[in-house]
Amino acid sequence: MGKHLSTALDEYGDIWGVTDKELLFALEKYKTQLEMDIPHTDDKELDQIIKEGMDLENILKEEDNGEDY
Repeated sequence: MGKHLSTALDEYGDIWGVTDKELLFALEKYKTQLEMDIPHTDDKELDQIIKEGMDLENILKEEDNGEDY
């Protein structure tokens, strides 16, 4: 529980002066972020993204030459 509260309130610094409305807003914002963070279960997809990121220089060269990726 402490981890979630700490993460939700990390933008506020000193939380002693945080109002109830600010606390509610921070918790709702954090909840929304958690709901949007969809775990990737397909390791092949992640491996492909990493592989393409490592070859980014060549991908950019292909795009500059008018080639479709």
